[in-house]
Amino acid sequence: METLIRDARVLVVEDNPDLAFGLRNNLEIEGYEVDVAESGPGGLERAREGNPDLVILDLMLPGFDGYRVLRALREDGLGMPVLILTARGEEADKVRGFRLGADDYVTKPFGVLELLARVEALLRRSPKHRAENGAPVHERFGDVDVDISARAVHRDGQAVSLTPMEFDLLLALLRRRGAVASRLDLMKEVWGYHASVVSRTVDTHVAELRRKLEDDPAMPRHILTVRKAGYRLQT
Repeated sequence: METLIRDARVLVVEDNPDLAFGLRNNLEIEGYEVDVAESGPGGLERAREGNPDLVILDLMLPGFDGYRVLRALREDGLGMPVLILTARGEEADKVRGFRLGADDYVTKPFGVLELLARVEALLRRSPKHRAENGAPVHERFGDVDVDISARAVHRDGQAVSLTPMEFDLLLALLRRRGAVASRLDLMKEVWGYHASVVSRTVDTHVAELRRKLEDDPAMPRHILTVRKAGYRLQT
């Protein structure tokens, strides 16, 4: 597998030494620089001090859990992509992770190639590594303004914090100019891998976009579901 983002720094926060070793080994083979922390406090300290390009975060950690690490990172204004890697696979756990600012969620056991593909997709779409070109371009729908070049979103003049994946999902819908996007298309375009991997990921991110951008998420006016087809954005 050819890595598109080389020399990126990845922090693995995982208390299982065998799993941490395997993750480090596979990531280093792909060309990443890898640091490992074995506890919640240790992971938070390493992330604050080292400001890595991406964090792979377990939830069940000694000291305090991964949710607390994630919340603290986002409250500190650290916007690096965070991939949760955990045995906790309930939908409520995933929703909580995404709402705290996670960019992706992988449950154990997992396939190494799939994990590496997700890491690469997150890094490729990270603002730090994403090449910007041309003058700033704005899109608008309702009271939402999207600055594409700055990857910034404002609603009624107030900044809205979107994760990198939420922003890319919004952009994928915007670019279709009202046309329907299937879950398969969105999985390929936004996450960079085949949609046989959990289409609920798309649904969860759409729900978060609605929560942040719609007046009434239960009755959205802009981010619409097209039954048996997918989603579209009505401007």
